[in-house]
Amino acid sequence: MPGLIHPDDIEAVKERSSIEDVVREHVTLRPAGVGSLKGLCPFHDEKTPSFTIRPSMGTYKCFGCDEGGDVISFLMKVEHLTFTDAVERLATKLGMELRRTEGSGGDRQGMNLSGRTRLIEAHRVAQEFYEERLREPGNQRARGARDFLRARDFTGEDAAHFGVGFAPMGFSELSDHLRSRTFTEEELVTSGLAGRGQRGLYDRFRGRLVWPIRNAAGDTVGFGARRLFDDDRMEAKYLNTTETPIYKKSQVLYGLDLARKPMSTERQAVIVEGYTDVMAMHLAGVTTAVAACGTSFTVDHIKLLRRIIRDESDQAPAKVVFTFDGDAAGQKAALKVFAEDQRWAAQSYVAVAPDGMDPCDLRKAKGDAALAALVADATPMFEFAARTILARFDLSTPEGRVAASRAVAPIVATVRDPALRPEYTREVAGWLGMGIEQMQAEVARAARAPRPTESFQDQARRAGQGSDAYPNPGGNQPSTQAMYALPDLRDPLVHAERQLLQVLIQYPDMVDPSAVDAIPMDGFSAPAHRVIFEGLRAAQYDPARPLTAWIEQLRSTTPLSLHDLLAELSVADLPATRDESTGRPERRYVEALLQRVHEVALTRTIANLMVQVRQLDGGDQSDPTQTRALYSELQDLQRKLATLREEMAGR
Repeated sequence: MPGLIHPDDIEAVKERSSIEDVVREHVTLRPAGVGSLKGLCPFHDEKTPSFTIRPSMGTYKCFGCDEGGDVISFLMKVEHLTFTDAVERLATKLGMELRRTEGSGGDRQGMNLSGRTRLIEAHRVAQEFYEERLREPGNQRARGARDFLRARDFTGEDAAHFGVGFAPMGFSELSDHLRSRTFTEEELVTSGLAGRGQRGLYDRFRGRLVWPIRNAAGDTVGFGARRLFDDDRMEAKYLNTTETPIYKKSQVLYGLDLARKPMSTERQAVIVEGYTDVMAMHLAGVTTAVAACGTSFTVDHIKLLRRIIRDESDQAPAKVVFTFDGDAAGQKAALKVFAEDQRWAAQSYVAVAPDGMDPCDLRKAKGDAALAALVADATPMFEFAARTILARFDLSTPEGRVAASRAVAPIVATVRDPALRPEYTREVAGWLGMGIEQMQAEVARAARAPRPTESFQDQARRAGQGSDAYPNPGGNQPSTQAMYALPDLRDPLVHAERQLLQVLIQYPDMVDPSAVDAIPMDGFSAPAHRVIFEGLRAAQYDPARPLTAWIEQLRSTTPLSLHDLLAELSVADLPATRDESTGRPERRYVEALLQRVHEVALTRTIANLMVQVRQLDGGDQSDPTQTRALYSELQDLQRKLATLREEMAGR
């Protein structure tokens, strides 16, 4: 078995990995101050971005849910990886070969790839295998798969662009191929590519057209397979990879690897219902299209897309378009999506193709332009939902109109924009042919009605948003709040010492090491700040190495329970004027912070000496020599304080 990863290699992975590139696979970022980037947090739902990274430091911090750490902890949290898998994942991207401190055995590939990474590699090999089988000229079954694609106006180049392949009919052709590439039976079963039966290992997908399902990073993590032949024993039209350690269907979207960049640029997402619909949309120029894989569109999918399209309440609204069939099933699906509409800050729309055609059929019948028009002419989600409700009632009778107004009123009452609510009320009243006042009364009544309480599952999900940056073999570490009271930034003294710590962490070369040693510990009134400063003095800053190495030094000299606060201090923006030539804080700002901390320390020391002097003066057996010494020390400190304040006043 492979041993532990060599510590020097772990440090090298941190130094060489770009946290910006890793985070951008999950979050769309925009500039947020000098040297910082900001986006919607991937760890909790929010509409105003509070997730911040500082690429030069290699750290991140969410000021909404308090998550923070480095590139490894980010990958562990967002991809649900172990520490080892996260390091190996980063090393693979860097082309690094990791050394082990102990252990041996296994093939070379097994030494470099383990756990989750092995499963991803198995899927990569499987995709190549499926693509090769689709192109086999003498294979009649593969020809049937190619005919299926041609019948929908997809060429061989189109299939290659999307990685479409064909799973052969043989019992274990893929499994045999993967075993020849050193993958074990256990790995194949765990990956979902194979199963175990009475005859041994068998392929999960046989005689089907297959689409690779990729995660946000572009790794193939599963497959969707379409039934082609009548002799296929599996009746289901589509089969998907079962959930595995690398594939969670509620957290992946087909086509996202291709759509991510245009989504981010255009701030638009188009959600369709199938693999061929995604292909049709992209080939027609609608490159922001994606589809759920073997499940309905979920809240987790919403969170994923919101981070990509920058669905932020303080920005111009993004656009989300859902395509549905015009039948009852499509209407039901639209109402289900509308129920979660409040989770978006974006404007959401519904696109229903004429004659109930799906995008793939529409492209074949009317060409690429029809798909672009379908998206451009989409109906606002509210209007589609309201008209779907109203269609259930006979609006030609007074009773039908009243019943319809009561049924649609809760939809109007849930409109999140208070400026739009009166307009929608007026519009719905017009559709019903009734007075605006009557419709307003129904909406007001619906708004006052009690709403369902938060479900137990939602409470549990909210409560489970912890902030452990690294696994802790010894048990759960107490939180920062449990061990050290969080600094009260309403106190101007605490706020000043926080800023000094930010300077020392983010710009360690701005203050001479001797000046750092001269900073009095008593200058930090917040215990958490004092402990971090102690760790900072114990760390060794090397200007020849990147700042990520400096942060790692600080982590090693700071208690685990303060790592979140350390991450926050490493990314938080400084409220200071910047030097135009360097982008760093001005020197006088840094010097003012140093003087302020010195002033606090001197003031506190003087106050303590005053107490001792009063105690000696009030005693019956006071020592005159000791008293004179205290007075002398007190006067000396007071002179220093006066001089310091004069310097501060003259700045």
